Amino acid sequence: MPAYEIEIILNRQLADCLSIPVFITDTAGNLIFYNEPAEKILGTSFEDTGEMHVETWSTIFKQQDEKGNLLRPEELPLVRTLRDCYPYHKTFWIESLKGKSEKISVTSYPIIGRAGKFLGAVAIFWEAKDL
Repeated sequence: MPAYEIEIILNRQLADCLSIPVFITDTAGNLIFYNEPAEKILGTSFEDTGEMHVETWSTIFKQQDEKGNLLRPEELPLVRTLRDCYPYHKTFWIESLKGKSEKISVTSYPIIGRAGKFLGAVAIFWEAKDL
């Protein structure tokens, strides 16, 4: 892992301890980490993929709305957070690399350093169950 700011490192440490899926990106949108629970939904391990550019991760997993229409990358909460430095939430369908579709809820938030500098973003997500 390249040298990252302490706030990124701390978010990664937290993600490693959580039982819910987590994505972490840098300011350019490059996926710099996802945890083991995320691997189950995505259908591949971080060890296998490593870091990914935003153009790759935002399109490799097929995100769809309730009607089956593909979501554009700019509609995804994490991409919106990267653009606006603001938290977002959305529920949609995702198809893993293994072809399994799941309805997930995603909440993303910016990582802001102590000096007020934008450092990246985090997305937490979970299987959405209709109650």
